[in-house]
Amino acid sequence: MGIPSDDVVLIRPPDKPGDPSVITISCPDKTGLGCDLCRVILLFGLSIVRGDVSTDGKWCYLVFWVVERGEKATRWGLLKKRLLGVCPMVASPLLMDYYYSRQQEMMAAEQQPQIFLLKFSCYDRMGLLHDVTQVLCELELTIRRVKVSTTPDGRVLDLFFITDTRELLHTKSRKEEACNQLKAALGDSMTSCEIELASADMSACLQASSLPPSITEQMFSLEFPEEPSSRQSPSSHKNLSVTTDNSLSPAHTLIQIQCGDHKGLLYDIMRTLKDYNIQISYGRFYTSQNGKCEIDLFVVQIDGKKIVDPNKQKALCSRLRMELSCPLRVTLVNRGPDTELLVANPVELSGKGRPLVFYDITLALKMLHSPIFLAEIGRHVIGDREWEVYRIHLGEDHELSTSRSSIMEGVTKMLMGWN
Repeated sequence: MGIPSDDVVLIRPPDKPGDPSVITISCPDKTGLGCDLCRVILLFGLSIVRGDVSTDGKWCYLVFWVVERGEKATRWGLLKKRLLGVCPMVASPLLMDYYYSRQQEMMAAEQQPQIFLLKFSCYDRMGLLHDVTQVLCELELTIRRVKVSTTPDGRVLDLFFITDTRELLHTKSRKEEACNQLKAALGDSMTSCEIELASADMSACLQASSLPPSITEQMFSLEFPEEPSSRQSPSSHKNLSVTTDNSLSPAHTLIQIQCGDHKGLLYDIMRTLKDYNIQISYGRFYTSQNGKCEIDLFVVQIDGKKIVDPNKQKALCSRLRMELSCPLRVTLVNRGPDTELLVANPVELSGKGRPLVFYDITLALKMLHSPIFLAEIGRHVIGDREWEVYRIHLGEDHELSTSRSSIMEGVTKMLMGWN
């Protein structure tokens, strides 16, 4: 069909310290490509401060200006490899029409990655779960589900269902690499480490526990909030505007968005459009120094026509407003004497969840010196959507060294990149 080319993805370093790096991508187009690219960029901890997208329906050209978040250096070579991995393969002009006729069939036939069970035990300490999560992220091991429990004698049993971006976890060397890096991070506190292919019975034993109706009603209401809550930045809610306009182009609908910035903002927009089968023909994204974002997107439906149905326009604008005002749901609840932190992350129709959510949660709790006694990641279908729900037991309320409001604020700020 075609071969990958290094010219598909070009990364230019900053002209001077403090300037953004520039990622240029030129490749065949596909529905949802912008979402897939933004997800990879978010996975590498980069923030998109400006973007330009254009396509003729078959070939697209994208430019992202990105800056690093935090102190950790970006592995630019690996980023380029991962971006290449989500781009359609480059074909010769004679094969382009055939490529597009086969594109949907190829996507449907795409194999799901194998799921492995990582099981290890160690003695508990502050920040343990985040250190483990960081190692797995560096190894490009994606956490699909997790159950963590602490015994009365201070021993922790961790069960991680993971997939391998490199697709090498079935090999002895890759398993040894993972266990050795965990051992290096945890030291003598680790007592055992095993990795095996997860069977159907294993997966069934670790199904996510059900959520109480009161929690689903509180966290998963699809109504757009009239007032900012503790999960939202008041300034971003106040400045949020999503409108459509069919008068400026004979062939495209213009979607105009003004909002405050947050981590993964462009990804949230792109995944929403992908789930609605909306294709972007031309788009421009810009973030000002005061954190205000302006996005102009000229789009068409999957049939190549503009969005003329008022109900479809209203539904799309409503969903975009909701996703931008509250892309993640965060709350604290009482479980008898215990306090439980819940974070909900919407899952794309493709089955992918937002990256680095568990990493950010555990980092925030580590910085707040809040111990984690139990943790679980599971997926739940609420209404017409699937959610990835993170449930963290923080222990008894009177044992918490940090106030409930500080935990909510710290976790939310970390997830949204408002630190």
